Amino acid sequence: MRDDTVVGDGVAWSIAHGGPLPPPPAEGAEVRDWLRHRTDQGTGVAVDDGDRRLTYAELGALADRTADALRDRVRPGDVVGVRLDRSVELVATALAVVRLGAVYLPLGPGCAPQRLDLVRRTVRVPCVVDRADATPGEGTPLPGLPGSAAGTTVAVFPPVPPEAAPVPAGTGYVVLTSGTSGAPRAVAVGRDSLAALVRWYHDHADLGPGERHSLLINPAFDPHVMELFATLCAGATLSVPPAGAGQDPYLLTRWWARDGVTVSNVPTPIADLVLARPWPADLRLRHLGIGGERLRRWPGPDVTATVHNMYGPAEATVTTTVYRLTGRPDRAGPPPVGGPVPGAVVCVTDPAGRTVARGEPGELRIGGTGLALACFGDRGGPPLVSPPPELSGLDRVYPTGDRVRMGVDGVLEFLGRVDDQVKVSGVRIAPAEVEAALERDPDVVRAAVVATSSPAGTRLTAFAQPRPGVRIDADEVLARIRGWLPEQAVPGVLRVVPSMPVTANGKTDRAALRDLVPTSATTPGDAEDLTDQQRLVLRVCRDLLDRPEATLGDRFVDIGGNSLMVARLLAALENATGARLRASALLRQPDLAGIAALLDGAPVATSRAVVDG
Repeated sequence: MRDDTVVGDGVAWSIAHGGPLPPPPAEGAEVRDWLRHRTDQGTGVAVDDGDRRLTYAELGALADRTADALRDRVRPGDVVGVRLDRSVELVATALAVVRLGAVYLPLGPGCAPQRLDLVRRTVRVPCVVDRADATPGEGTPLPGLPGSAAGTTVAVFPPVPPEAAPVPAGTGYVVLTSGTSGAPRAVAVGRDSLAALVRWYHDHADLGPGERHSLLINPAFDPHVMELFATLCAGATLSVPPAGAGQDPYLLTRWWARDGVTVSNVPTPIADLVLARPWPADLRLRHLGIGGERLRRWPGPDVTATVHNMYGPAEATVTTTVYRLTGRPDRAGPPPVGGPVPGAVVCVTDPAGRTVARGEPGELRIGGTGLALACFGDRGGPPLVSPPPELSGLDRVYPTGDRVRMGVDGVLEFLGRVDDQVKVSGVRIAPAEVEAALERDPDVVRAAVVATSSPAGTRLTAFAQPRPGVRIDADEVLARIRGWLPEQAVPGVLRVVPSMPVTANGKTDRAALRDLVPTSATTPGDAEDLTDQQRLVLRVCRDLLDRPEATLGDRFVDIGGNSLMVARLLAALENATGARLRASALLRQPDLAGIAALLDGAPVATSRAVVDG
């Protein structure tokens, strides 16, 4: 593996160019060729989900049978939505889509029907592959594994809405991100851009036969395509994690050790928790990529894996910049996001789009081989714009909305967001999309969403103005909007207001709304007869979920707890008591009192009962 280098432009502008692309991982010119080369060779384990292991020959055969079952209804260039979780079936389906010359749209199992319907009205998606039990009685059964019955997965062919647009020729995959206008943005990434990503990552992670790469990233999150395709093109093994490993740092590291995982990518929130623990001595992990939001922690000197902080929006094909971290921080402050990967060009501009001098803050803009072909469904304006004059060799750049500073060495430091988009649990969220979902509710006439900081990171609080004469039940409204939004975008709290505060120019006064968000200082008094364990669970959950009014009778998931909050709760409770709980046991509890009961008898060190953010 060679280190990625930053090539400056020789002047003082905040511009940096990535180096040339490394050689391809196999014979041929694009991902489809490299995948065919590996499956034709047939050797080695391609995917292992714990109970089932497929060699490359077996995976290729299953993908060919799946492609044959779809061939009469799926044409080259058609978008195929895939609502499967990480599994052998997901990998085989993705490979079949590539075999057909079609376009892979990973949706993940959590993509609600309403959200899928919004996407299908934006982009032509003539086929959706789903679990058979999620669409009973519908669809065409797809082939199963050797020795098992077909029909575990099905292909559904719903009518294509007339307003849906086709993706450009040459599109390799499509992913969904949060737009700026209240609807999800569909990003069409070209086959050439995907090939460049695979070439870089194959070289960067030094992938090859015998390596085991985790298939850990949620399929709805665009780094999924990097780990899936780069691993298969390299002839390495995709290792599917057990349930809960992506939310529990202890389970994650134990799985890494048990399965002999050598390369893994982890979202920043769970990586923070992993790096906060002593590094296990029995890991074979040699390469750890971290991305999704701002990383606040450097790895400790005991970390034996090479750790990279990776940054990149979906509109620039997963990864744009990378920075190698060591156990001895080489600069003050949190880790930087680094310099551009091969094929990428980055620059920092002022609000007018002019390049600033090195050392000055500004907006990050991206050009080069990774730019998406097109974006759909966002009425907030074109996502690709003309480059500044200093980058005359490019025809377009992507303004990220991220505020950065480039040092004299070309390394980028992340400073925050220029616009109002925020990262929640590693996922980029536009408050406008959440507000639009709330305003679809018949009881809501107007909605606003503000982001606030808590020990767990960024949290969303929603405000709703009811229709005249209507009484809103906040919990019922939040339950109804879950079908429109990804899990991370559902606000932890909905507060009902008689009218929205406005500024002097008539805009929603978000500063006034933030003042209405309660803080821990407003925590209600607790009965004196609570046990130490109950007090601990209440204190930690209130801080984590930004719900100072929470009581022992509340259910964790009903007051804003999601999968990443479970991981942080487990870590905080272990830090305070030394007791290691399992996520599955915690989620089975009917309320916070039940969680406290799991700690019955565990001594509470109150001085350690803090949430490590």
